[in-house]
Amino acid sequence: MSKPILVLKFGTASITKPTGEPNEPVMVDIARQVAELHPHYRIVLVSSGAVGAGKALIHDYRGDITQRKAAAAVGNLLLLNQYSRFFSIYGISIAQSLCERHHFANRDQFLQLKQTYEELWSNGIIPIANENDVVSNRELKFSDNDELATLIAVGFGAEALMLCTSVGGLLDANGQIMRQIIDFDERVFGVVRTEKSSLGLGGMASKLTFAKLATRMGIRVVIFGLKEPGSISRALRSEIGTEFIPQPSALSARNRWLGSGSLAVGRVQVDAGAVKALQKRRSLLAVGIRAILGEFATGEMIEILDEDQTTVAVARARISSETLAQQLNQQNVDVANANDIVLL
Repeated sequence: MSKPILVLKFGTASITKPTGEPNEPVMVDIARQVAELHPHYRIVLVSSGAVGAGKALIHDYRGDITQRKAAAAVGNLLLLNQYSRFFSIYGISIAQSLCERHHFANRDQFLQLKQTYEELWSNGIIPIANENDVVSNRELKFSDNDELATLIAVGFGAEALMLCTSVGGLLDANGQIMRQIIDFDERVFGVVRTEKSSLGLGGMASKLTFAKLATRMGIRVVIFGLKEPGSISRALRSEIGTEFIPQPSALSARNRWLGSGSLAVGRVQVDAGAVKALQKRRSLLAVGIRAILGEFATGEMIEILDEDQTTVAVARARISSETLAQQLNQQNVDVANANDIVLL
């Protein structure tokens, strides 16, 4: 039986100094702890920190998008060299995996990515993933590595997704770590503090958003910190950090990929009748759509919202938003086929 997949994401503030330089003692300890887990899991590391690591080499650094891309180009090399050096102590090789959104949005490209990871794992190599900031056509502030880690975990069917943070977990109003979350209710999002590190892009709100998606897809999520000895294994055993309990899920691999709502490029709001039809595994028809929220092309992913603006499903659109706008009141116009809809 294949070993389970474990996705570990380390944020910028977790592995770099306040100046942005890689924090070598922390990275040494990460390598040691991951090496202990390596015989038991197929591991993916998702590591931030490239921009912070490289910005010192960019003259007159102001943080604009071009400078961030240049800093990432330099910083990725610095980070990977450090990881390679520290993992080699344990006889473990690493591989760099620079990902872009189309690698996940296109099913064929996603399967190629998955096959590459399978080949790396079969050779005992740990892939270290990061967004390909150098050529990404989206500004960095619109995407973070919490999203990338979640897409990998959901698409690959990981057993667990672990998100490392400098605060050690989700804090309640008194600053204490909430140990276990079963439902994503107002209480959970209500305690989120808006501050984030000066170096990173994500924050706790980002982590909760993607933790909610992952648990819907049947993946256990743990948000944890690195301040305690043996923190990775202890968090995996639910001894520290905040654990998010997954919902039961029997989705196929294809539907897990479809169900990654963060891939959606547009949204549509539907009436109560359409929601009932979806729950009966029927197709989405134009007549049930109340509003088109954002543009999308034929074949792209869309979120389906109910009358309360709650996401009830994601789907692959059979027509574009432009065509849909012209056919909203027409009968028997398929917006999404039942086979391309995943209920959330």
